Amino acid sequence: MAPAFARAARELEPTVRLAKVDTESQQQLAARFNIRSIPTLAIFRNGREIARQSGAVDAATLERWVRAQI
Repeated sequence: MAPAFARAARELEPTVRLAKVDTESQQQLAARFNIRSIPTLAIFRNGREIARQSGAVDAATLERWVRAQI
């Protein structure tokens, strides 16, 4: 999913910032946000989670999903 994520990140900037977290090295953060499967996509606004989706998607689907939530 990395290439799709990178493409979507380029398309959504500057309105939306996409970021990745290495949940193996950041286990406390993964636990804090209840991340149980990889990939888990979450959208935050003003520090609050507003949407979540698990599973890999292509860039176009990721872009549509993000835009529908914001």
